[in-house]
Amino acid sequence: MKKINVKVIVERGIDNKYSAYMDYYELDFGLAGFGDTAKDAIADFYEAYEQEKRMSAKEDKKIPELIFDIRYDVSSFLDYFSGILSKSGLETITGINQKQLWHYSSGLRKPRHNTVVQIEKSLHEFAEGLKQVRFIY
Repeated sequence: MKKINVKVIVERGIDNKYSAYMDYYELDFGLAGFGDTAKDAIADFYEAYEQEKRMSAKEDKKIPELIFDIRYDVSSFLDYFSGILSKSGLETITGINQKQLWHYSSGLRKPRHNTVVQIEKSLHEFAEGLKQVRFIY
């Protein structure tokens, strides 16, 4: 069966809860997950996919294999990776002041489009640098 790439949006709501949902409308079902954290919402989303596969199997219905392309709003990204990337580290990587990153993380402020692009570009450059790391063994 054909694999389908599906964009999944993870974002923080005005109630400070998180959601993860499919941004794909060519299937006869949709998937969504919710939680107190971005990680919880993503886990709930994957559980919804597993439930859909189980229900479809019971009905002898085939569903395609989905490959998820996770996209975050800045607040959700900062929440999801908070245990890995400190605000200090992110300031070093992105050039954006820690205090401003805290505002984005808490949902008090939303970054402008240019700031989102700057964060994404800086993170991708950092990741490319990490891909170049080779250890001697």
